[in-house]
Amino acid sequence: MQWQQRLLALLIACLPFAEVGASPASASAFMRLAVVTQQGDTLVDEAVPAGGRWCIKWQHSVEHFTVLDCYRNAAGVMQLERSHQPDFAAGLGHIFGRGEQVSDGEGGYWIKGINEPVANNRYVLRVGSPAVNHRVVWPDGEHAPVSLSDHAAGQRVTIQLIAPHASPRE
Repeated sequence: MQWQQRLLALLIACLPFAEVGASPASASAFMRLAVVTQQGDTLVDEAVPAGGRWCIKWQHSVEHFTVLDCYRNAAGVMQLERSHQPDFAAGLGHIFGRGEQVSDGEGGYWIKGINEPVANNRYVLRVGSPAVNHRVVWPDGEHAPVSLSDHAAGQRVTIQLIAPHASPRE
């Protein structure tokens, strides 16, 4: 009986510390990146831990160079973190006050520190042709790249960061 009282006293004493270090990020440390077609087909469904990153990589339709738009799971919020652009071609470029443009050392540039939340943790992308080759890539290589253009060229897909047990929706 005495050990039960001690255990109860210990639990009560530790209760104020139970949330130390906890945050909204703790509740959403692991999210899932899902890419879903208009027809409801899931093209990507991968775990993304807090701080985890992925990019949408594609070939510019006019200049034919590679562009990267990189995102992260920031405490359960999808954020556009940075973008790599080899040139100031049509539709590209740095917007003053939106991140910092820095040279990539190879004639192109990174726009770093954008850190813009994506509304509702989701956006719609019209997938380009196989020549554009929109694909999901992971900078640290934790998952294999997925070509969205191979599966949904010319179609609308929803790219979303969702809770681990949520159902991807379009």
